[in-house]
Formats: sequence, C-alpha cells, structure tokens
Amino acid sequence: MTTTPAIQIAGLTKSYGDHAVLRGVDLSVPSGTIFALLGSNGAGKTTAVKILSTLLKADGGTAAVNGYDVAGRPAEVRASISLTGQFAAVDEILTGRENLVLVAELRRIEDAGRVADDLLARFGLTEAAGRRVATYSGGMRRRLDIAMSLIGDPPVLFLDEPTTGLDPQSRIEVWETVRTLAGQGTTVLLTTQYLDEAEQLADRIAILHEGRIIADGTLAELKQLLPPTTVEYVEKQPTLEDIFLAIIGYDGREK
Repeated sequence: MTTTPAIQIAGLTKSYGDHAVLRGVDLSVPSGTIFALLGSNGAGKTTAVKILSTLLKADGGTAAVNGYDVAGRPAEVRASISLTGQFAAVDEILTGRENLVLVAELRRIEDAGRVADDLLARFGLTEAAGRRVATYSGGMRRRLDIAMSLIGDPPVLFLDEPTTGLDPQSRIEVWETVRTLAGQGTTVLLTTQYLDEAEQLADRIAILHEGRIIADGTLAELKQLLPPTTVEYVEKQPTLEDIFLAIIGYDGREK
C-alpha cells in the first residue's frame, strides 16, 4: 500500500442554482483501502462521485484521483478509474460473456475473450457465462457489472450505492466481491445509505451531512465520539436477515 492518497479532496463546492450541495468537502482516501462515504438522500454523495469521475465540474476547491487533478487532467483520471452506478449497467439481451467481451473490445483490450473468461472465473460466473443476463439474479447482475468495471485494471473503483434494491443474499455476495478487490490492491470509494454495509466493509468511514464532512475515521474512532456505554447483559436476538439466510441455507459460500 502506497502512502500517496488515491483520492484527495480539498474545499470542494458545488451548487445547483441557489441550492448548495457541497459546501467545502475535505477528504483523503488511502490507496488500497475501502472508504465508505455515508449520507442520507440528498447529502451530496453522488455529486461528489460525479465530480471525482469527471462527469461534473466543481464550483470550487480541488480534487485529485490517482495523483491527477480532476479539472486539469481529466483524461488521466478517466484512465485511472471505473464507476459502477446505483443500477447495473448490463445488456440483458447479451450473455454474461458477451457483455464482458463487448466492453473489452470497446476499451481496445487485447485478447478480449481471455479477459472475459478470467473475469467470469474471478467473479464466480463461469457456469452462467453463456446465459442471457435477463436470466441472472440481482446479485449476479451486480457482480457482472463490477466485473465489467474492472476491465483494464483501474486502480480506483467508485461504487455508488452498489447494493440498492438487492436481497440479503445478493448483498453478501457483493460484499465479498468488494473485499476481494480491496485485498488485491484496488482502492474502493463506496457510497451507501446502509450503515451495516459500511460497518462490514470499510477501513475508514466519512459522514457527509448537508454538504459537509462532519466525521471521518475508522469505525473504532467513530465509536469513541459517543459517550461511554453502560455494560449490561442483554440476550442477543437474531435479526430478520439472520433468520432469512438461515432458513434458505445460505452460509456465504458460492454454490
């Protein structure tokens, strides 16, 4: 893991008319980590990601990705990143393999078929490679979507609310995928509304509220912001998600 931040933001601002969405955001994301950006709807998470991915221009402040200034060197930034939005951007008419081959060819990657087969194996989709994506489950579509994002081996991956609308089993599958990516050195900036998602995945967590970062640290550091707790014996009850996964016999391993 390098010491240079994969993402560096200072004083970032953005308004739409009279509505200020980002009000001076400062953020530093270490390379090779999973960084969760938490916030409610309208907090500015997606706006920040769009600026970092060169899809939107900031009104003020600076932002750099992989050492490149977003405003001054957008081509280098785009070559360094991949963006997976809130909904899977896959072609349902094509098979899983055809989706991957198409993207590889569009990116002018040599031996697109081999690249597609490697990614299918890496994401546990080899058996479904020849099926039309319309037959895939939500978790399979999202895994394919992330696989497509990794063609070309971008060092930085933006995941904008990647598990929105997924069932509990599919969410866990996506979580395992994200953990694997970070373990292989990819920097992941994850935006989410789900607190348990950030708790499960993130090395560091920032809370964006009304256009500003109001907290930033590890989970342990954020817990220190609360008053000391009183230790009491409480019988732990299973959550509905625990019950659901137990009933269907899902243990977190690929079938």
